[in-house]
Amino acid sequence: MSVKHPIISVTGSSGAGTTSVKRTFDQIFRREGVTTASIEGDAFHRWDRAEMRKIMAEKGTAGDQHFSHFGEEANLFAELEETFRSYGATGNGRTRTYVHDAEEAEKYGSPPGTFTAWRDLEPDSDLLFYEGLHGAVVTEKVNIARHADLKIGVVPVINLEWIQKLHRDKATRGYSTEAVTDTILRRMPDYVHYIVPQFTQTDINFQRVPTVDTSNPFIARSIPTPDESIVVIRFKNPRGIDFPYLLSMIHDSFMSRANSIVVPGGKLDIAMQLILTPLIMQMVDRRKRAM
Repeated sequence: MSVKHPIISVTGSSGAGTTSVKRTFDQIFRREGVTTASIEGDAFHRWDRAEMRKIMAEKGTAGDQHFSHFGEEANLFAELEETFRSYGATGNGRTRTYVHDAEEAEKYGSPPGTFTAWRDLEPDSDLLFYEGLHGAVVTEKVNIARHADLKIGVVPVINLEWIQKLHRDKATRGYSTEAVTDTILRRMPDYVHYIVPQFTQTDINFQRVPTVDTSNPFIARSIPTPDESIVVIRFKNPRGIDFPYLLSMIHDSFMSRANSIVVPGGKLDIAMQLILTPLIMQMVDRRKRAM
């Protein structure tokens, strides 16, 4: 953690909705004039797409049917922690980009499924923003969570998470339902051991809960809309959170526990804006006073 060089990490599983949350952060940064350096979690996978497929096949032949991107072996946890540590100390660090598709390939000049070369983070930034799978990981070897000043968890209930992943992977990546289901099953042990524990480390969790039947996510014809869901927002430390203000500003919201507020799904964006903007500006103001 660092006053001069603060770090925000947004963490969630594949299909959880972290990319949508990133867009809200981008709106806040743009509106408030906050300059950021950015890291995508996929940049710290250990292998590119072709290498990962080869290693998964080798692992499967050897009897390991649960090797996945969620686990420690398939990621550069030590390098990610070093980037967080370096940025917190100096405002500098290194990252790269994982190229997902043809559109990104044209932008970055690398084929889909590969990485760009390592590069320095954007200079003279007010803060570092991370979005990905492992922004609050703690293992026997690394403690990435300790370096982030604000940790956000994006945690839809698991059936909704699976529906979102199924629809995304089928629509944008051309996968079949069976292929996505196999991926979900293969990742489950690593999901339990590496993804879920992070949400006890996070400062704020946003958990979307559908209000329609999602009991069989594998046959769901559509993703529940925001109006067909509610969002439970849990604060690890509610001290300083102005709950009466939030309740007055977000129509139909209510408190379910002393550290939790529930908002309609369609109000998630405004809720995030109201909650996160003051926290971000506090970090920026503290940084300016310390410089």
